[in-house]
Amino acid sequence: MNITVVGTGYVGLVTGTGFANLGNKVISFDIDEEKLENLSKGELTIYEPGLEEILKRNIKTGRLIFTSDPQKAVRESNIILICVGTPTNHIQEADLTSVENVAKQIGKFMNGYKVVVNKSTVPVGTAELVRNIIKSNQKKKIDFDVVSNPEFLREGAALKDFENPDRIIIGTDSKKAEKIMVSLYRSVARTGRPIMLTDIKSAEIIKYACNAMLATRISFMNQLSFLCDKTGANIRDVSRGLGLDSRIGPRFLQAGIGYGGSCFPKDIKALISTLKKYECDCDLFKAVDRINEKQKSVVVEKLKSVMKLNGAVIAIWGLSFKPKTDDIREAPSIKIIGELQNLGAAIHAYDPIATKNAAKVLKKVELFETPYDTVKNCEALIVATEWDEFRNVDMKAVKSLMKKPVIVDGRNIYDPDELKKLGFIYLGIGR
Repeated sequence: MNITVVGTGYVGLVTGTGFANLGNKVISFDIDEEKLENLSKGELTIYEPGLEEILKRNIKTGRLIFTSDPQKAVRESNIILICVGTPTNHIQEADLTSVENVAKQIGKFMNGYKVVVNKSTVPVGTAELVRNIIKSNQKKKIDFDVVSNPEFLREGAALKDFENPDRIIIGTDSKKAEKIMVSLYRSVARTGRPIMLTDIKSAEIIKYACNAMLATRISFMNQLSFLCDKTGANIRDVSRGLGLDSRIGPRFLQAGIGYGGSCFPKDIKALISTLKKYECDCDLFKAVDRINEKQKSVVVEKLKSVMKLNGAVIAIWGLSFKPKTDDIREAPSIKIIGELQNLGAAIHAYDPIATKNAAKVLKKVELFETPYDTVKNCEALIVATEWDEFRNVDMKAVKSLMKKPVIVDGRNIYDPDELKKLGFIYLGIGR
């Protein structure tokens, strides 16, 4: 099939490369000329394990090309996937400006029947908005259909999720579009992954519902961690006991310092705004968001309980919002660093991948190239991201390098008893 993917961020780049790798001809459209130039040479603009190899392979075969020409992007494909950002705006709603601009371009350059697919995470009713914008920008009436096909790609495992999705959601009110979309995903569905056909509005809500449920589980455990701290219980045992219940399961039940990234924070806020728009109660999701923001400050409060922060030098391991990505959007580490600096602390920081991105937003932070260099002469260490590299460091050597052996294990990756035996003052979450 001839496919255009609009947007070359995480979703767009993985989706476009993935469909090209399945044998389709893919045009990736973006307005960022510098990014397109780098991508055309096979140079990744994001970090995603395994993506670079198949990107270069499909560029070489000619199945994947990049362009900033909207006319070419629209006219040379019969399926157009909208994969642009929908960040939170100043009133905490999903900003649909990029989606609207894409719809205008599609209407302007449409030269035949197209299936226009919303893969961006958008509020319920956006498909109708896109349909109306396309119609109002057409020079002459041309048939098209708008489909909701939400993405479920996890940063750090996006290729695996594209090739082996839990499910494929297709929301459409058109039999013609349904047939095309089912055909598009046929090779993926052969792996036994179900295609779920639904109406458009249900598909739009499903994406928000999934992210809201996962975010709720995280905030649920984080709030319980306070009770564990007060009573001497262990949140790890509580989590395991919960997860062994077949009705609940173990995933997303780990207490820590809160969720971040490009999805959960903005999607919870957008869902709250949508519920308000339709005059529905949103108390639960307000609480989820509030608990998450409070959780990011927990490590600072724990440090304040054992040391004076003004003038102290604090080491931070991990800057990305999760392992296996260089994404620092809404990363708990950024808020933690800001709070520590406001209290007069100096910051040393290290991340295996995200240092370059972090350097763009962090001010007066000394960045290092190894975990060991980062902790030299520091009075405390905060583990903010659970990279595997941090699980296997020589903690005896770490202690010898530090001025004071205080560690805040923000992701509960270490054994408290082992670190205490080494002489650390150990502070975990709910432990």
